Amino acid sequence: MIELNDIAPDFTLKNTNKEDVSLSDYNERAVVLAFYPGAFTGVCDTEMCTFQDNLKSFNDLDATVLGISVDSPWANGGFANKYNLEFDLLSDIDRSVIKSYDVVFEGLGGIDGYTCANRAVFIVKDGTVKYKWIAPSPGEEPNYEEIQNKLKEI
Repeated sequence: MIELNDIAPDFTLKNTNKEDVSLSDYNERAVVLAFYPGAFTGVCDTEMCTFQDNLKSFNDLDATVLGISVDSPWANGGFANKYNLEFDLLSDIDRSVIKSYDVVFEGLGGIDGYTCANRAVFIVKDGTVKYKWIAPSPGEEPNYEEIQNKLKEI
């Protein structure tokens, strides 16, 4: 299990343009990893739109937001287009990243055998986990103010 001050597992995932994006690409900035269960689902829509609405604040804090789900680049692309999301949504289609961050959720929406990301937020700076929040259930949103306050500290 990933804990505060652990080395963050690096990864390379496809964005909505099917380009590789690696966590290590952002070593000079803080990175907000926002794991979400699925595009076009109520709470995920609200969460990603809230990150978008606050994107200027995150940028002002020298932070990059990356959304991560098990959805395909095409589904994430449709999701990003619908809500005009200006940050990368990454596709963990083989579920390796959700496993390495220990945010696996089984049976979303009562679908047996369906494995997706639980809702979770990590802040990574200089390759180290500086903040960790994992939802008790996927229906709960993170505390956006707490995330911004943590970014101000680091």
